[in-house]
Amino acid sequence: MHLLRRTLLGWAAGLPALAAMPAVARAGTFDEALDAAFRIGAPALGGGVVTPDGLVWSGVRGMRRAGSDDAITIDDRWHLGSNTKAMTSAVFARLIEQGRTHWGLTLGEAFPDATLDPTWRDVPIETLMRHRAGLTDEPAMGLAWLITARGDARPLPVQRAVLAASALERPPPGRPGEFAYANLNYVVVGAAIEAITGGSWEDATRAEIFEPLGLTSGGFGAPPDPNAWGHRQVGGQPVPMNPASPGADNPAALGPAGTAHMTIADYARWARAICGDGDWLSNDSLRRLNTTTETDPAYSLGWMVQPAPPFGAFAGAGETLAHEGSNTMWHTIAIVAPAAGLAVFAFANDGAKGPAACRMLAQRLVALMG
Repeated sequence: MHLLRRTLLGWAAGLPALAAMPAVARAGTFDEALDAAFRIGAPALGGGVVTPDGLVWSGVRGMRRAGSDDAITIDDRWHLGSNTKAMTSAVFARLIEQGRTHWGLTLGEAFPDATLDPTWRDVPIETLMRHRAGLTDEPAMGLAWLITARGDARPLPVQRAVLAASALERPPPGRPGEFAYANLNYVVVGAAIEAITGGSWEDATRAEIFEPLGLTSGGFGAPPDPNAWGHRQVGGQPVPMNPASPGADNPAALGPAGTAHMTIADYARWARAICGDGDWLSNDSLRRLNTTTETDPAYSLGWMVQPAPPFGAFAGAGETLAHEGSNTMWHTIAIVAPAAGLAVFAFANDGAKGPAACRMLAQRLVALMG
C-alpha cells in the first residue's frame, strides 16, 4: 500500500452512530472516553476538547513506540495528514487579506508562464480546494512519481511547480464540477501560493499560521525525536517508523495536502482561530473557508460541512466542520462547530487501529460535551 492513501471523514454516515450511542456510553468523563478508545489497541492515542474558554481538556495514553516503555507525553506532536488541507486554504485567505491575490484567482492567472490546456485557464483556484476541478492524483502523482519523489533534490517549490505543470498541461482526467478527492488539488494550490509569495509553502505556512497563532510546535513531515513515532502494519503487528527514515512520511512535495504536525495544545489554538477567536482572519474569510453551497458531499475549503450532532453542547450549534487525515502511519480526526466555538479532536500514531480508536474517541467526546 503506498502512502498516498487519504481518508475523508464520512461525517454524515457517522451521525446515526453518534445518535444511537446508548446512554451509558454518554455517561462518564473525558478521561474514561480516552481509556475506552485506547483499548482498541493503537500504540498511543490523544485527544482534546475546546470550548469558548479554550482547551478545557486534553489527554494521552500509550507509548511512543510499540514494544517500548517510552510513554507518550501531552507535549508530543501528532501528524495531521489531510487535516493540513484546511491550513493551506487558510494561508491563501491570509494572502488575499494582504492584497497579494484575490478570491476567484484563475489557474491562468496563477501560472501565467505555464503551458496550460485551455480547459484550465479560467478555473478558479477555489474549485481545486473543493476537489471539484476534475483533477485526480494519477498520472502526475502516480506510482512512477512515488518511486522517485523522495530522491528528488530540487527545491520543493520547483517540484510542486513541475507537478502543477504536468497536471495542467493536459485536459482534466476527471469530470469538472463532480467531487473527486485528490491530494494533487492541494499540491497545485500550494504551487500557486509559492508563485504568489516567491518562497516555499512551508515558509508561507509558518508566516501566516504558525507564527501569528503562536503554534511553536508546528512543523512538517514525521514529528522529530523526542516524540511519538508513526506505525505501519507488518504481518498484523505495528512496526514503529523512525522519523529519520524517508519512509516515515509521504514525499515532502505533498506538503500542502498533508504533512503538517503539532501538539494537542497548538491544534487547539488552530481550532479556536477557525472559530473566529482573535483577529487572525476576517469574518468574511472565515465564512468562505468554512461554508459551502455544494452538496454530495458538502465540502468547503478543506472541511466537510454537516449539521451538528443532535445532543450535548453541539446540539443547536450550527453547521459542523469535520475532517479526517492519515498518511497510513498516523490518524487524525477533528470536529469543529465554529458558531459555538466548540471542537473535539483525536490523534493516533497508528494507521491500522488508529482510525477506529480516533472515531470512537471523537464520538464520545462530542457526546460528553453537555
